[in-house]
Amino acid sequence: MSCCRAPIRRLVASMGALDVALGLGGCARDGPMTTLIARSDLARSILHLYGIITGVAVAIALIVAVVLVWILVRYRGRDAALPSQTRGHTALEIGWTIAPALVLLAIAVPTIQVIFRTQAAPVPAALEIRVLGHQWWWEFRYPSLDVVTANELHVPAGRPVALTLDGPDVIHSFWVPQLGGKRDVVPGRLNRLTFTPDTPGEYRGQCAEFCGLSHANMGLRVVVDAPATFERWIAAQKATPAEPTGPAAEGKAIYARSACVGCHTIRGVSTGSLGPDLTTFGSRRTLAAGMFPSTAATVAAWVKDPIALKPGSKMPALGLTDDQARAVAAYLLSLK
Repeated sequence: MSCCRAPIRRLVASMGALDVALGLGGCARDGPMTTLIARSDLARSILHLYGIITGVAVAIALIVAVVLVWILVRYRGRDAALPSQTRGHTALEIGWTIAPALVLLAIAVPTIQVIFRTQAAPVPAALEIRVLGHQWWWEFRYPSLDVVTANELHVPAGRPVALTLDGPDVIHSFWVPQLGGKRDVVPGRLNRLTFTPDTPGEYRGQCAEFCGLSHANMGLRVVVDAPATFERWIAAQKATPAEPTGPAAEGKAIYARSACVGCHTIRGVSTGSLGPDLTTFGSRRTLAAGMFPSTAATVAAWVKDPIALKPGSKMPALGLTDDQARAVAAYLLSLK
């Protein structure tokens, strides 16, 4: 019988080790959606608040654990006789009323301060950006700069950014963990989110409110640029795309006579408003709200059959041949 138990014990031990390894793997501090590395003033305020709440919770847990261990050791091995009963203890009752009140106060004061911080009006020098949540992609409009883009938000490091959030269809939620807390995007209601990014880099975000079939695929990227790099990006966004040649020219002709023109804007070519603005599509690093890298192969597969790549996509299949899809992909990637 013991010979049968040994393999079972080894299997249980292996499964336990695997569980521990997987659990520790999920505790990575520097993952792409981590909340433990703050890259803006708002994210730092929220992280500081988390630290206070965690410290209070750990202190309470330690006190309870120490008292529990003391009781278990102090009164071990005693008989089961009924101890003397105490009816009422004024000091104890006052103590366990005041102590939780002080704990709540220690948490409530910094929490309220952060809440007021998130609702503060932006400073006059803030960069105003309107964020529109669509099923299932993000639109970013820079009113003062006359720039419109999709799914990749560029902001300058060191300058306050004021986002005005709106949704034309259903409720979404804008969340970029390293830059700040999530904020709901509600149709008919303008919410605001203000922060100052301090470290250039690329930060992943996600819709954090269930919004339909492809909710999990509604990602975004915020690119924090150095000020000079941001100015160059703005200039590139405003520039008129060069006239394409070769396969890209053929792709432009296919695009111009297809249903694409009814949904998408390309400056000087089409003025659709149902889908993302494609004027500078080729400058974006990802496709389909961050699902795929923008390569010739993925763009061709997307324009041929978007629903096969992104469930629930509202972009219909256009009935393109493989050659036509590759030509349209070449045209779109030339738009930089």
